[in-house]
Amino acid sequence: MAQEQTKRRLGRGLAALIGDDTSEEGVIEDARSLRHMPIEFVVRNPRNPRRHFADEDLADLAASVKEKGLLQPIVVRPLSGEDNRYEIVAGERRWRAAQIAGIHDIPVIVREFDDGEALEIALIENIQRTDLNPIEEADGYQQLIDHFKYTQQQLAHSIGKSRSHIANTLRLLNLPAIVRDYLADGSLTAGHARALVATQSPEALAQKIVKLGLSVRDAEKLAREAETDSAPKSSKHIAVKDKDTAALEQQLTEVLGLVVDISHKPSGRGQITIKYKSLEQLDDVCQRLYRNDNM
Repeated sequence: MAQEQTKRRLGRGLAALIGDDTSEEGVIEDARSLRHMPIEFVVRNPRNPRRHFADEDLADLAASVKEKGLLQPIVVRPLSGEDNRYEIVAGERRWRAAQIAGIHDIPVIVREFDDGEALEIALIENIQRTDLNPIEEADGYQQLIDHFKYTQQQLAHSIGKSRSHIANTLRLLNLPAIVRDYLADGSLTAGHARALVATQSPEALAQKIVKLGLSVRDAEKLAREAETDSAPKSSKHIAVKDKDTAALEQQLTEVLGLVVDISHKPSGRGQITIKYKSLEQLDDVCQRLYRNDNM
């Protein structure tokens, strides 16, 4: 039931939820909810997935706010049991810029949201509208899955992303802390990180990529070479794979986040080997195969 309610809320569209609905009904509701209040009455949402706010971007926005005012209201909800206390549902970046600009009164749209609705809207508003770094984006997806019991397919449909994008982004959370930090501060891109997810030594490889300033393609090559060097050596001759097979291996590796080996024979027969490093990785593959089988 909760999942169905979540789908209905999303089905109305984000605009209807956070005050950007341009329908006659939406405009009337916004007009009734719009007010000005002292900026100190408003507090940030601790569940907001966006953790990093670039100083330069905030400074630019603050300069605009100082010159033209805060043109778009901030969506807030009353905090239960607290007088003159409102929590941001959508618009923390504008709220921060208004503080920098020295604005004392800000326009807000007050809506009654419960904790679950406020979390969902904050996550989706950020994922759809702002340039979250890959780790913030992954954290947002994971919170939606944990709190609202989304499958990856349902989440992909709700926010307009492909399921493979959701799966690849979520796997970034399995990377070591130092690699996640590189992603958060922009030293690595999501493309770099996806090349490291299935490797044995992602930290060392990440440090090398950052130090040398490698491109994503070079990072993928480095990851493949590292895995080849760490693989058990065999006295048997290893056949050189054709480009199509190698490309398919790489594609499946990126989709699954695990090393995939394809052994293809001229007769047309062959086998696919998926290498995992933990029972959690094995369970993740099994769960996704099970869900796809039941679609």
